[in-house]
Amino acid sequence: MADQSTADLSTSPLHQRHVDLGAKMVEFGGWSMPLEYTGSVKEHHAVRRGVGVFDVSHLGKAVVRGVGAAAYVNACLTNDLARLAPGQAQYTLCCNPAGGVVDDLIAYLRSADEVFLIPNAANASSVVRLLAESAPDGVQVDDLSHEYAVLAVQGRASDETLGAMGYPVGHDYMSFVEVEHAGAPVVVCRTGYTGERGYELVVPDGAATTVWDSLLTAGAAQEIVPAGLGARDTLRTEMGYPLHGQDLSATITPVQARLGWAVGWKKSSFWGSEALRAEKEAGPSRLLRGIVSAGRGIPRPHMAVSDAAGVRIGEVTSGTFSPTRRAGVGLALLDASASDGDQVSVDVRGRREPFTVTKPPFVTPGVRAS
Repeated sequence: MADQSTADLSTSPLHQRHVDLGAKMVEFGGWSMPLEYTGSVKEHHAVRRGVGVFDVSHLGKAVVRGVGAAAYVNACLTNDLARLAPGQAQYTLCCNPAGGVVDDLIAYLRSADEVFLIPNAANASSVVRLLAESAPDGVQVDDLSHEYAVLAVQGRASDETLGAMGYPVGHDYMSFVEVEHAGAPVVVCRTGYTGERGYELVVPDGAATTVWDSLLTAGAAQEIVPAGLGARDTLRTEMGYPLHGQDLSATITPVQARLGWAVGWKKSSFWGSEALRAEKEAGPSRLLRGIVSAGRGIPRPHMAVSDAAGVRIGEVTSGTFSPTRRAGVGLALLDASASDGDQVSVDVRGRREPFTVTKPPFVTPGVRAS
């Protein structure tokens, strides 16, 4: 993320709201988005302890429609969409023929003939292009990235906040309902990227400011705070959630990233299936694992990781200071021989800092809490 310095970035329909709140704006995925308002650590704690609201309108939005649209999407993406009923959502991956990850995304199953997709900002056009190029007659793929906003209401007080707006709450994790807000359709899904109980709202661009303002008013009793991308990154890293472009990429496969649970291995085929099955059978040469500082070191992407003998065994892909644990935590792509509990060192600006290989999450998640 870099400071905003160009006028040709895409902007959220909430851009002026962020400016009015004094947000520090940065470039992310081609968009000008808020990094923080009053400080990333404060915003992080607000989500873990109460409730925060994120504008994540930079995320892509696309729809696949037509007879058999869901079956077509299922033949392309890794996870098994056939296991879902309408009204459910699923984490899945779009892979290349070599098994690398073009993008990770959420698929919302509306019906057998309509699937709504939320890919990452930088990869939305690639996902849409790939799906459109292979679509059978009668199936249409449309990029709606600039027609919808996405607001993430995250934290243990998210139910109270949305309930005060008259929204239905308490539905199952990874399921969604559709409501109206001042005449505009709003999709309310039990998803999120923080590890806390929460919801993501898909809102037409024209209704985004009304919904945002209503959220801040409805959540006032719970001391809701606007939160930026800085807190979103520390929250997701504490959970060990991967970020595309760092922990997943065209050269980092779902097998290496330990995301085999998001692959429908029993399906006949999907993009990259042959390569992924071969890698799974042979065993990957490297795996994504968590690391926690045993000292004062803060890991950052691309820092070298060495074993107890000083032999390099991989590198950090994501790393940060955990406000909850008050220690450095991260994800690292390590030789497959590394195991949880191993003592390793990370080269932090020329210093060998001690870390322990640790299975994420690094904090107790509340994402599925009732």
